[in-house]
Amino acid sequence: MSVAARPAAPQEAFRLRASNYSLLTLRLLSGRPEEVLPALGDQFRKAPGFLRFAPIAIGLDDLLEEAVDFPALVQGLRGLEILPIGVVGGSQRLRAAAAGAGLPTLRPAGQKETEIEAPAPVAAPVAMAPPPAPAPVEEPRPAPAARTMLVEQNIRAGQRVYAQGADLIVVGHVNPGAEVIADGHIHIHGALRGRAVAGAAEDAGARIFAQNFDPELVAIAGFYAVRDGLSNTPIGRAVMVRLDGEQLRFSALG
Repeated sequence: MSVAARPAAPQEAFRLRASNYSLLTLRLLSGRPEEVLPALGDQFRKAPGFLRFAPIAIGLDDLLEEAVDFPALVQGLRGLEILPIGVVGGSQRLRAAAAGAGLPTLRPAGQKETEIEAPAPVAAPVAMAPPPAPAPVEEPRPAPAARTMLVEQNIRAGQRVYAQGADLIVVGHVNPGAEVIADGHIHIHGALRGRAVAGAAEDAGARIFAQNFDPELVAIAGFYAVRDGLSNTPIGRAVMVRLDGEQLRFSALG
């Protein structure tokens, strides 16, 4: 008697993963695209390449009005080669209007990457087990020390390095067209000629240190300055950048 061969199990074609990636947030202070887009265009002309093709979230918490022309805003941002992928904050009415323009509401993900398992088959009902005894309450543990990312090479044009939840140390140069980002401080033991963004997680106490300071752009906790606005800054020297209120301050070192 012959036995029919069982069909081979299909190979896994994909896996869904919940991940946490760095996104810049464009916090709207006006809901009028005719005001926002020209202002963005002016800033980009001062810092060519900044945010080009970068995915961003649109922050709605600072808006007072309840009406935003989201289709025009999305079209204008894409015309500036910026890729809006969703919105954060704001009222339910604003989020619903954004969803109608293809901008879903973004929610923060966990720090660790986790796999999303496919739903399991529904099992037959079973008798309920008694609830487990409550777990003992553990004493709160101190937060882990801040981590540091070390990069021992030059950062070339077109490269982007992000130190998530950490300080960043670069033993080398950050060349024009390159970008370094850190949630904490940035230390560059070489020339900073590209872009440096410290305090990316809105840490206003973060600082930027560079042995040879000649950047395209520097930013701390969302406040930034471009090269054209650094006429009174010690260019070409060792410099520390810090945030004082809403102003960047530049101090020569040594």
